[in-house]
Amino acid sequence: MRFIGSKVNLLDNIQEVIEENVKDDAHVFMDLFSGTGIVGENFKKDYQVLSNDSLYFSYILLKAKIENNSIPNFSELKKIGIKEPLHYLENEEFEISHEFFLTHNYSPYMGCERMYFTVENASRIDFIRLTLNRWKNESLINELEFAYLLAILIEAVPFISNISGTYGAYLKHWDKRALGKLKLRTLDIGNNHYANKTYNEDANSLIEKVYGDILYIDPPYNGRQYISNYHLLETIALYDYPEIYGKTGLRPYVESKSLYCQKKEVGNAFNHLIEKANFRHILVSYSSEGLLLEEEIESILKSHGLPETYRIYKMPYRKYKSKHKQEASELHEYIFYIQKDIALTNSVKSNKKIEVGKHKTNSYIKSPLNYVGGKHKLLNQIVPLFPDKIDTFVDLFSGGFNVGINVNANKIIATDINTYVVEVLDTMKKTSVEEVIAHIERRIEEYGLSKSNEEGFKAFRNYYNKTKKPLDLYTLICYSFNYQFRFNNNQEYNNPFGRERSQFSPALKKKLVLFIEALHEKNVQFVCSEFEHFNFSQLDQNDLVYCDPPYLITTGSYNDGNRGFKDWNRLQEIKLLDILDHLNSKGVYFALSNVLSHKGLENELLLEWSKKYNIHHLQHSYSNSSHNTTRGESQEVLITNYTNYTK
Repeated sequence: MRFIGSKVNLLDNIQEVIEENVKDDAHVFMDLFSGTGIVGENFKKDYQVLSNDSLYFSYILLKAKIENNSIPNFSELKKIGIKEPLHYLENEEFEISHEFFLTHNYSPYMGCERMYFTVENASRIDFIRLTLNRWKNESLINELEFAYLLAILIEAVPFISNISGTYGAYLKHWDKRALGKLKLRTLDIGNNHYANKTYNEDANSLIEKVYGDILYIDPPYNGRQYISNYHLLETIALYDYPEIYGKTGLRPYVESKSLYCQKKEVGNAFNHLIEKANFRHILVSYSSEGLLLEEEIESILKSHGLPETYRIYKMPYRKYKSKHKQEASELHEYIFYIQKDIALTNSVKSNKKIEVGKHKTNSYIKSPLNYVGGKHKLLNQIVPLFPDKIDTFVDLFSGGFNVGINVNANKIIATDINTYVVEVLDTMKKTSVEEVIAHIERRIEEYGLSKSNEEGFKAFRNYYNKTKKPLDLYTLICYSFNYQFRFNNNQEYNNPFGRERSQFSPALKKKLVLFIEALHEKNVQFVCSEFEHFNFSQLDQNDLVYCDPPYLITTGSYNDGNRGFKDWNRLQEIKLLDILDHLNSKGVYFALSNVLSHKGLENELLLEWSKKYNIHHLQHSYSNSSHNTTRGESQEVLITNYTNYTK
C-alpha cells in the first residue's frame, strides 16, 4: 500500500550501506519506525527482524508479515466449517446495525455527508471488523491469525477508498475505483525461521528495552503528523468507536503527536534515541528538508558513536509534483551510518564446557541462493566447532552451500537431493565469473526483467520451465518473491513475482561475484544424491561429514513432500542417525545441525540419541529480555563426535 515516506525506492541504497559498513556477522535487524514494514520485510530474508510503529494499523501489518513465518492454519475456524476465511468474510450476508461505525460515519448512509466509502463497501468493512473481533473473543482465531486477517483488510481498503492519496480528505465525486467491490487478497509471508518480534510503542521508550545488531531509524521528517493522514485506517484497525470531529471525521490524536514532528522537541528526542540505542550498527534515513539539519544529525551520531565510522550518503530526488524544479533538484534523501562500541548479540554455548576459540575471520561468504534453512547466520558459531584439519569435507545436505563454501579442506563433496540447485552450483563452479554475469544480464535485457515488470517475469518463468537451464534459474530467483525458489509437484518453478522488492541489484551482483570467486578457489565436487546413497566407505579418520537435514519437528517447503521432492519423516531420521553411528564406529568425524525442540515440540528420538555425543547449543534467535530463550523458540544445536575444534 502507498504510504508517506515509504522507503521502497531506497531498499537497494540501504542494502548497499549495510554491505559497505557491516563487516561482522550481524544477526538482529530492527526497524524502529516501520510504517507499513517494507524495510523490515525486505531484510527478513537475511536477519531476525524486530519491527515497531506507534500507529496500531501499522503494527497489525507488521505482526502479520514480520512476526508470522507462514500463512496461519485457522484450525479452529475449520472445526466450525469455515475452511476459507477470506471467502466467508467477502461473501457472507449481513444486515446493517447500529454497531456499523464506518457505515454510519464515513459513507452516505442515513444522511451522512462523508464520502470515503460507498455504503456497500463501508458496511462490508464493518461486518469484517465485527466478525474478527467476535472470532478473537470466542478463541476461534489467535493473535497472529487475527493480525493476518486484519492486515489483509487494511491492505484492501485503499483500493476502494474515495481519496486522492491519504485520508486527510475525501473526494466530492465518486472515483471509479471507489465504486468497485472490496476484495481480500492473501499476503505473501516470508519464512526466515527466526522468532521475529513486533511492537506498538513509542520509539524512545522502546529503545531502552531492546537490543540487536543493526538499527534502522526512519523517523518523521517534518511537522506533518501521520495519524491525521491515516486516521481511517487507524480507526478500522482499532475499531474503538472514537469521538470523531470535523468535516473529515478525524479521530482525537493529541497524545499521538510525534516528538519528531515538533521543531522544539526533535533534537532532544533524536539525541536520546541514539544515546540509548543498544545496537552496534545504526542507519538513519532523513531528508534535506527535515526539521533536523545534516550537521545536527552528524553531531549527535558522533557524540554517541565511533566518530571515525561516521558516513553520510546523499541520494538526490525530485520533490513530488514540485513547481520549483530548481529547488526540487537540490533536495536529497540521506542515509547516515555510525557504529557504536557495542558487542554483537551472537554467542556459542556447549553443555560439555569445551572452550571454543574464535574463528580466524568474521567475514563469511554468503551463498547467492536464498535457501530455506540456510546456515549463513550461524556460520560464526558452527565453523569454529569443526576440526582443525580436514582432508575431505562432506556437505551431505548442502542446499545453497553456505557451509561448504566457508570450510577449509583439501576436498569438498557437496550432495543434495534437489537436482536444480546442484546444477546451478555446479554450473557456477565450471563457468567464469564474466560468463555468468553476461548470461544473467542478457536474460534481464531479453525479458525486460525489473522490480515492476511482472509480465516479463512470468514469460521468463515459462521459458525456464521448458528449458531448465541452471543459470536461468538463478536469474529467475533474483526477481522472485523473497529471492526464494519453489517448485510444484511437477517440478515446475512456481515462486511468484517479487514486485518492487526483488531484482539483480549491484549488491546482489557483488555477492554473486564473491561467491563464484571463492568457489573457483576450492576443490569442490557437486553431486545430486539422496544421503543414504553416498559412498561413506571412501572416508577415513581425517574426514568430516557435516549434516544439515530437514528438521523432523519443523515444517517447511523443503520437507513437506509437496514440492516434487522426497519428504523427511521419522524413518529418514533414523536412517541418518544410524549412518552417523556407523561413521563414529569407524572413527570418522561428523557434525549434525538440528533442533531439539521447536514451538513446544521435542524431537525425542534425537534427544535420546544425542546423549552419546557432544551437544553445542547455538543462539538461533534472540529474545528482548535478559534470558536466552523464550517460549516457542527453536533450540538449535550442533551435535559432534569429537572435541578437537578450530583454534
